[in-house]
Amino acid sequence: MKGFENFVPFFTLVISLAALLFALITAKKIIKFPEGTDKMKEISKWVRQGALAYLKRQYKVVGIFFACMFVVLVVMAALGMLTWFVPFAFITGGFYSGLSGFVGMKIATLSNGRTANACRESLNKGLRVAFSAGSVMGFTVVGLGLFDLSTWFILLKFVFKLETAAIASSMLTFGMGASSMALFARVGGGIFTKAADVGADLVGKVEAGIPEDDPRNPAVIADNVGDNVGDVAGMGADLYESYVGSIISSLALGYAAFGSLKAIALPLVLAGLGIVASIIGTFLVRTGESTEQSTLLKALSRGTNFSAILIAVLSVPVTYLVLGAENLKFCVPILSGLIAGVLIGKATEYFTSDTYKPTQKLAKSSSTGSATIIIEGISLGMLSTVIPIIIIGVCILVSYFVCGGKTSATFGLYGIALAAVGMLSTLGITLATDAYGPVADNAGGIAEMAGLEADVRKKTDALDSLGNTTAATGKGFAIGSAALTALALVASYIDKIKEVALKAGDEIVTNFDIMNPKVLVGLFIGACLPFLFAALTMSSVGKAAQSVVVEVRRQFKEIKGLMEGDGEPDYKSCVDLCTRSSLKEMIVPTIIAIVVPIVVGVVLGYQGVVGMLAGATATGFLLAIFMSNSGGTWDNAKKYIESGAVGGGKGSDEHKAAVVGDTVGDPFKDTSGPSINILIKLLSMVSIVFAALVFKFHIL
Repeated sequence: MKGFENFVPFFTLVISLAALLFALITAKKIIKFPEGTDKMKEISKWVRQGALAYLKRQYKVVGIFFACMFVVLVVMAALGMLTWFVPFAFITGGFYSGLSGFVGMKIATLSNGRTANACRESLNKGLRVAFSAGSVMGFTVVGLGLFDLSTWFILLKFVFKLETAAIASSMLTFGMGASSMALFARVGGGIFTKAADVGADLVGKVEAGIPEDDPRNPAVIADNVGDNVGDVAGMGADLYESYVGSIISSLALGYAAFGSLKAIALPLVLAGLGIVASIIGTFLVRTGESTEQSTLLKALSRGTNFSAILIAVLSVPVTYLVLGAENLKFCVPILSGLIAGVLIGKATEYFTSDTYKPTQKLAKSSSTGSATIIIEGISLGMLSTVIPIIIIGVCILVSYFVCGGKTSATFGLYGIALAAVGMLSTLGITLATDAYGPVADNAGGIAEMAGLEADVRKKTDALDSLGNTTAATGKGFAIGSAALTALALVASYIDKIKEVALKAGDEIVTNFDIMNPKVLVGLFIGACLPFLFAALTMSSVGKAAQSVVVEVRRQFKEIKGLMEGDGEPDYKSCVDLCTRSSLKEMIVPTIIAIVVPIVVGVVLGYQGVVGMLAGATATGFLLAIFMSNSGGTWDNAKKYIESGAVGGGKGSDEHKAAVVGDTVGDPFKDTSGPSINILIKLLSMVSIVFAALVFKFHIL
């Protein structure tokens, strides 16, 4: 349709506002639910205050970093290495990424007590409250993401009247702010939540032999705060970055392939329709009173599957409308990405849910101690990487060659970028199923601390166990999309270098052969980076957890009557310990992710950077899947034992062994693993932003 593409940014702007309105209406519905007893209200208030206090301190630290980077980008813009829009887009990307996490955390802390109270009436009502909280997060993320992109598109095209080429080039650099904020949020929140979790479990469940979320445990409030700042705020910022990154990479490659606004319009339209499909899907999430995991999984899958099918059906007429009948083949990568996302989710579910044999077998291995359950969990995590890598490989090949990659590499690469957009098109509801998990986890903690009926805790445990599976599925989904997006960004980086060279009147050397020593050295450096990053974040969790363990032991020893339930634990000191440790430890890993691409570029040139990005993408994808799935299966194996399905139940030797396994898995699945998918995209974003600097100043 002639001229249709000019209306696309206005269409997506309206859709983004609709998503935010839906999130607001859903939030108001949640707040109308009763919060429960006075004790439940008090506990929920402690968690809410701790989470808000942490985020305020985190944003102050991050604010200093953003101010410094803004100055650097302004200087580069003044030297002609960037457009003047980039420094300001850097700020907006970081702001909206942080805001996504903040809104999600705010509603999660308002929903935890309400979910526990709803479970006193029925399991279905508890699921609806928790899932609605997740929906607020999901639609806030996609709404703000699309709002940011649509607003900038309208400004660049209709206010500043840039040519299409300049719009595509400028928007390619906009994702660095979102990626930087996401990494700070994921790493900082991940260190906080796992330090608290490990400290609470090791001293409370293993040493003292008291139940999980027992109010006598001084670290129990910090543990619940951590669920919100890490698994909600951190995840929200993370997936905002994934969503925006996939769209902007497809915008740049779309222009490189077609040289017109039409190819840029397609991913924006898909993102908008994905939001509509996700909103419809949320109304299909219902369940009965069965606590069987297979039944609960079906309830959530009904909504996500419907949304995926709807966007798959709509992708054909949309591609026809935007690109014309002669380019209908570009709907294939969209379908390929959707199918790949679903299949990765199913594979993750198989390896992490206690409905299937791998986790059940892992639970049985606890009979011979903690060593064997750790060995078996690592083995399962490694094995679980095979299926996703095959799925992503097939998705890449199909997307590339069906779109004409054999005759034109730019068309093939555009196809790969569209696959990432297709995979994340229904992020609104996919993230809702993921973000609901921490709410259910907090609800279980509140039920335990408030002394609610055993039946209520049984229901919240069932929702929590389901949340572990959906969280693992969501992480696999995010990591898979990160691999596709990172690959598209590598191609965009090469195009950016060509653009810089053209402006400078120089020739670009396109020898990216693996035997080129610059590429090869860059490849090794990039392959090492995810391992270095994982080591630093794991060590950070260990250091922070040690301080919590010491503090909890001190309180058990010094506070009279604490174990008998007569003494009052000092919850605030544990929250403060986790806050200080996580804010201190999050800085080095994030700075490394920003500095290394620049250093590699200055030393090895742009060829070395291409090798580094390829190496980091390959090993980062595998390591992230391995760590996320190992952690997920250890967690659900513990819950499987607690349910009495195998072993001696809570307090048994098998349970203690499983708690140790789960403790090892905590930083795997909630700190290092999910942070790596941000790392591989931030490396690309930084490389693109500093492309002109690297092209002009390099040693080799």
